Amino acid sequence: MQNKSSYRMAWLVCALAAIFYCYEYLLRISPSVMSQQLMQAYHLTATQFGNLTAYYYYIYTPMQIVVGVLFDRFGTRVLLTFACLICSLGTFLFSNGDSVALAAFGRLLVGLGSSFAFVGSLKLITLWLPERHFALGAGFMTALGSIGAISGDIILTTVVEHSGWREANFNAAILGIILAVILALFIRDFPKNTENPSQYRIPFKTILSGLLESLMSKQIWLTGIVGCLLYLPISTFAELWSIPYLQQARGYSPQDAASAASMTFFGWMIGCPLAGYISDRFKNRLIPMFVGAIISLVFLAIFLYVPHLSFNLMRVMFVLLGMCGSVQALVFAIGRESSRPEIGATVIALMNMLVMVGGVVFQPVIGILLDLHWAGTFLPNGTRAYTADSFVFALSILPIGVVIALITIGFMKETHARLRQHTK
Repeated sequence: MQNKSSYRMAWLVCALAAIFYCYEYLLRISPSVMSQQLMQAYHLTATQFGNLTAYYYYIYTPMQIVVGVLFDRFGTRVLLTFACLICSLGTFLFSNGDSVALAAFGRLLVGLGSSFAFVGSLKLITLWLPERHFALGAGFMTALGSIGAISGDIILTTVVEHSGWREANFNAAILGIILAVILALFIRDFPKNTENPSQYRIPFKTILSGLLESLMSKQIWLTGIVGCLLYLPISTFAELWSIPYLQQARGYSPQDAASAASMTFFGWMIGCPLAGYISDRFKNRLIPMFVGAIISLVFLAIFLYVPHLSFNLMRVMFVLLGMCGSVQALVFAIGRESSRPEIGATVIALMNMLVMVGGVVFQPVIGILLDLHWAGTFLPNGTRAYTADSFVFALSILPIGVVIALITIGFMKETHARLRQHTK
């Protein structure tokens, strides 16, 4: 039983890790608010822009396996601190690049550092908070990531409009250095009263055998596929293409487009803790996920195929899309409950890798589809202009993905919010 002091310390440690996740999320979505400036500065097509931003995912996604093993073996404090510094360095290079190659390398470093944030936060939740609070804690942590995304959409848009995209990224790099110092000072790997902390330094043999077991698990792969497909409206649309879509297809100003797009993350911020609470309360993972996916599909269809929506209605639609899509976060609880508990970070990282594959594949694919459907027109700044029909054509990937996810959920096993027993 934790006393009040240790309980407060537990939430402080978890909150600081979640703030790092919030910061990396701000960096992740930042290209969306400066898309026109980047495309103009480097003379990019939609395909090239999608490839540039996807460098983040090219390193983030495969690093998840490595990150999970490192956290299970070496702990969190030092790893999170250095990861934050790498994010800051990558952002600094991105802000000062004079070529696409240097900008891509900066995004690669941001992806490398960011790859530690989500898994490290969940690892600390498993060590510091009671087991009954895992889904709730994970929901609040994901909600903080949404705050980073909202800040990126609204605050960065204002900074970019007034000071330019380079200055916005430079300020974000300085913020990362300050955060790294705070993480180094206050993050702790274990609670003070932890008996035998060495028990959490899992031998590589145990980690690798558990990882192999997870890779051979049908349940893990099905869960990862569902998570990836349900996350597409966030990883491909909200994080990158929503602002260009709202500006070019709907005619919104940069500020209005950022304001509307940020509502997706506002809905996600509300929905993640709520989905975690409901799922824990009724000890059921699949039904909330299925219901949320059905409603998401309805909103996507209205959003993409109804041509005339008022600005306020559009904002409401984005909130509801984010809320319903937040059931995707339950895949991490399912993955953890379907695997050996002693390798929790490794399994969460594997699940996160499968989820993030969507960004690797579909951010560039949507750019390719836009270019295939390009009508040959240009914006005043010389970059390509894409019509509403072009965006509808490209973004139809999203409802198709949700339909496949709904079918796949039917083949998954319900875990009823129960962990597997420890193995000897």
